[in-house]
Amino acid sequence: MKYVKWIFVVLLISSLTSFISKDRPTGGLNIGDLAPDFSVRGTTDTPESLRLFRGKYVLISFWASYDASSRMQNVYLYHTLRSVAQPVEMISVSFDEFPSVFRETVRRDQLDASVCFNEKEGESSSLFKKYRLSRSYSNYLLNEKGVIVAKNITPDELANYLN
Repeated sequence: MKYVKWIFVVLLISSLTSFISKDRPTGGLNIGDLAPDFSVRGTTDTPESLRLFRGKYVLISFWASYDASSRMQNVYLYHTLRSVAQPVEMISVSFDEFPSVFRETVRRDQLDASVCFNEKEGESSSLFKKYRLSRSYSNYLLNEKGVIVAKNITPDELANYLN
């Protein structure tokens, strides 16, 4: 009986410590991290590298046409960027595996094709893994040095951040 009491105490303490929050969330990259470089192909099938945008603020939006929430967020962010005073480059990356679906979505959403890129390997791509994305896609605002200054930013937050 004496040992049961101690076992109970040890189990209680260990279960309480499992609820203590960690400093950083486990999903995706975090604010303060340097964004990993990558190269993707656009609607014209020309490769584009994140490294070419150093020295500028950049918004990277990851989405897929089959994920309505990420697609809507991408469209709203694109139109918000067109209306803010501070210049920010956008890199809109789709994880659609079919280029025809990607091109049609860009056309229907009235996006500038020059900022839209397609990762044809979808969720099995190295880019998806490099950014530790999940099915709930993310977006990242990077400063001139490529450091993440905001994550999963809404269009309203983006407008406030930049103005």
